[in-house]
Amino acid sequence: MHVMVVFESMFGNTEQVARAVAEGLAAFASVEVANVDEARGYEDADLLVVGGPTHAHGMSRAGTRSEAARETDGAVRSHTGLRDWIGALDHAPERMPLAAFDTRLAKPRWLTGSAAVSAERRLRALGFVPAVPPESFLVETDGPRTVLRDGERERARSWGAALGRRFATSVL
Repeated sequence: MHVMVVFESMFGNTEQVARAVAEGLAAFASVEVANVDEARGYEDADLLVVGGPTHAHGMSRAGTRSEAARETDGAVRSHTGLRDWIGALDHAPERMPLAAFDTRLAKPRWLTGSAAVSAERRLRALGFVPAVPPESFLVETDGPRTVLRDGERERARSWGAALGRRFATSVL
């Protein structure tokens, strides 16, 4: 089984989550992790996992990425947005399974929104099949930046392992 994990990350939090999810999945599959800027070859995967930061209640836009870049003196991890990457896809290869996650502020989801919910909705419209409900990993502010909350990296690793177990047993 081959899993492709595609992430968008501004401050590095979503990248940390993506890599932790991949660590959890690695016991069950070969895993490739790709920044959305370089993500290619998802068509050959047995499972697609996507993740991005929540900006203005959903996936980032050019304007919200520009604002984040100003906050970090331009040292952002991703220059392309998950929204743009998904928008460039034609369709899902033969009902490909999907899992989506995001990073968002540690507040109720009705206040923050969710990039994972938005990504899943768009990918489902292309024919991808959600394998699990969208998952959020929490960040908190530290001055002008955000950082992962304590324990979120470990929770991401566990989520990846649970996803791997679930998918591996459904494939057998």
